[in-house]
Amino acid sequence: MKILMVLTSHDQLGNTGKKTGFWLEELAAPYYTFLDAGAKITVASPKGGQPPLDPKSDTADGQTEMTKRFKGDAAAQAVLASTVKLAEVRAADHDAIFYPGGHGPMWDLAEDPQSNALIEAFYSAGKPVAAVCHAPGVLRHAMSHGAPIVKGKRVTGFTNTEEEAVQLTEVVPFLVEDELKRLGGLFEKVGDWQSFAITDGKLITGQNPASSTAAAQHLLKLLA
Repeated sequence: MKILMVLTSHDQLGNTGKKTGFWLEELAAPYYTFLDAGAKITVASPKGGQPPLDPKSDTADGQTEMTKRFKGDAAAQAVLASTVKLAEVRAADHDAIFYPGGHGPMWDLAEDPQSNALIEAFYSAGKPVAAVCHAPGVLRHAMSHGAPIVKGKRVTGFTNTEEEAVQLTEVVPFLVEDELKRLGGLFEKVGDWQSFAITDGKLITGQNPASSTAAAQHLLKLLA
């Protein structure tokens, strides 16, 4: 099985002057969940090359077994340093697509026409589309049969209360929870920072960093 993972190329946290990017655990945990299951993984980003890592996801207290493994894995670091340009990947060459979060995707991938076309191509081909934490925001323009892909679907993502907790409610371009609801998604959540993932049809969403492994496991289940 071939899984495409899509990371952000955006490193500016709104107008705060601070850095953002992808969230380390949300890449590392699914990456090894897929790799250990025998999947072939392609990692892509809008600009290609080394994508920006959110510095907040790489603090001492943010480390997990998976992030430690990723940081010590020369092969994984080489993959990360040379991500494929999004424009060069095709849905036809992969069995599923997975979007790790971090705040970065809210700015670039959520508005990226190539990303959106990929999501729609995977979805219309009956291939799983998965996104965790802030990454369900990348679904905001994706359509299927003239309606938003998330309309009428059970979905989750980074919640309004979690965004308040990290004090970025006024910084982000939109709130994931509000946007999924606006699009007609049937938004569900558990307590802040708890693991929670949902599969509805071919759509998989995870609530927060702690949900990364669960979302990846949901994806493997669909592919099995």
